[in-house]
Amino acid sequence: MTTKNNLSNTSLTEAEVAHLAKETLGLYNTSSAKADMGQTTTFNELGFRGVIKKPDGWYLPCDVTCPALIVEVKSSKTNIEKYIDEILRNCEIAGDKYNRVIGIIWNGYDLIVFKNGERIDDIPNELQPKEYYFRLFDPNTIDKQAIYRATKAINDTLHFDLILNSLYHRMIFTACALVAIRYGATLTPNMGYKALRASISERLSIALEDDLRINHKLYSLIKIFESIEVGNPKNEKAIDIFVTQLNSISDHIKSDYWNGEDVMAIFFNEFNRYKGRTESGQVFTPDHITSLMYRILEVSDNDRVLDAACGSGAFLVKAMCNMIKSAGGVNSPKATQIKQEQLFGIELCEEVFALACANMLIHKDGKSNITRLDSRTQEAFEWIRSKEITKVLMNPPFEQKYGCLTIVENVLNAVACPLDDKAPKRNILCGFILPDDKLEKRKGQANRILRNHSLLKIIKLPEKLFPNGTKTSIYVFMSGVPHCSQQNKDILGYYIAEDGFETVKNQGRHDIYDKWQTIENEWIDVIVKQENDKHNSKRWIDPNTALRYIVPDNPFQIDATDFKKVVLEYVLYQSQIDATDFKKVVLEYVLYQSQIDATDFKIIIKDI
Repeated sequence: MTTKNNLSNTSLTEAEVAHLAKETLGLYNTSSAKADMGQTTTFNELGFRGVIKKPDGWYLPCDVTCPALIVEVKSSKTNIEKYIDEILRNCEIAGDKYNRVIGIIWNGYDLIVFKNGERIDDIPNELQPKEYYFRLFDPNTIDKQAIYRATKAINDTLHFDLILNSLYHRMIFTACALVAIRYGATLTPNMGYKALRASISERLSIALEDDLRINHKLYSLIKIFESIEVGNPKNEKAIDIFVTQLNSISDHIKSDYWNGEDVMAIFFNEFNRYKGRTESGQVFTPDHITSLMYRILEVSDNDRVLDAACGSGAFLVKAMCNMIKSAGGVNSPKATQIKQEQLFGIELCEEVFALACANMLIHKDGKSNITRLDSRTQEAFEWIRSKEITKVLMNPPFEQKYGCLTIVENVLNAVACPLDDKAPKRNILCGFILPDDKLEKRKGQANRILRNHSLLKIIKLPEKLFPNGTKTSIYVFMSGVPHCSQQNKDILGYYIAEDGFETVKNQGRHDIYDKWQTIENEWIDVIVKQENDKHNSKRWIDPNTALRYIVPDNPFQIDATDFKKVVLEYVLYQSQIDATDFKKVVLEYVLYQSQIDATDFKIIIKDI
């Protein structure tokens, strides 16, 4: 579906659009490809014998195994939907020689793209360089199992061979090494511990040099890295394993199809196996839930996103990757702006703050906008207010000793407060993951929040989501709008009972059967688009009665089998017969005394 680009309303002629297309796509002749814009060259002249049609633009590599590009341009007042048949015919002509063909129709504002005749909708509406469209043919998957295997090897090596026992120190040491690679360090086997450490320190300083002038608190990352001591630095074989596996992970992160998976969460799930008794129970937001919340709150590449309890930076990394993808990719003009000006985080714990900084640095992103503050304070309030946030994605600490609801209330108040004191309250969508009973246990504070802000939705999450067993929901608020002012005061609720994940021994829960993306898409249709609720989970929640999604009890049912079972157990009890022994005798009789046929590896019991 095409939409108008709102950046300008200037009317463009077809010639002007053609000029812009040539510049943006980069359609210039080279020794390896024929490329140009114009309506004077026939396909016959471009090497397609006997075809006199004239494309508006083309990129035709000498190597026919490479992707080709065919372009149609129209004036900005033209409805380009009318020219779909024309671009498809021209792409079909190119397809006689090339197996991979991109077709583009553009009028300066509206854009339609085809990949081998299939319309592609999930791409930016702004025209991108041709390389962006050629990448549509690349495999679009990341081998996550390879990442987990590499992480396990690193964890074992650091813990057992290099003797680095602290969970956070293993995570920070590994993360800093990844940062070093991202900023140009060449880490190779046989380099030794001293050279490895020196290279990481040097690149960390380079990576943070400019940002330290803006945010001196980033020095925490360097300070903690320099404080880390390994117990057995002379184990050269272990260093070689560490470096080899580290480079493997780095290659995945650098891929165009890395979709903001939280590196620290992957590390935590693995490194947590050797956690010391004194280490705190930090819980990281599962990556698939960060993706779900991003979509539920309908975040766009124009938003300014806050996580005021950012932990490892999971929400910020996911938002960054999705926003950049929406804006046209890592090489788009807007990517730098998103990194530097649209992502904001707060974290209190110094070691976790260092992890968040490292996580953002690994993705070459806006670490200067992460700060160390207590999100319950007036200082944090003023910092948040100054950023003019437009969306909030958060998983605040659940324990009351950390001020869970105080953080929520302070954040809602801050994002609602305009810079101009005379301006009306700002209405900002805010999503928080909270324990199901949190608002009901703190009813006085919950009522105060609802006097100033509206609770729109409660989306109950799968009950196995967090390893500590906490049952949680996503609470979606609208800041600055008192809940009582709504025409319908009831809260919309849904229950996502299953996420398709399975528990893998020593690795936590994983989407080993690749079910989640389908499940997520289905729930976005239900929660955002209000359609296709095949689970029949939608409930209206009266805030005077409950502030959580209450799962209906399964109706009580009894059948003849249940009745017979109870009667038999009673008879056995009356006869003083042990039920366990009786079942064993009956089972053995059924298996070994009955007439049994074994065919096609199936055992069929015909009669007792």
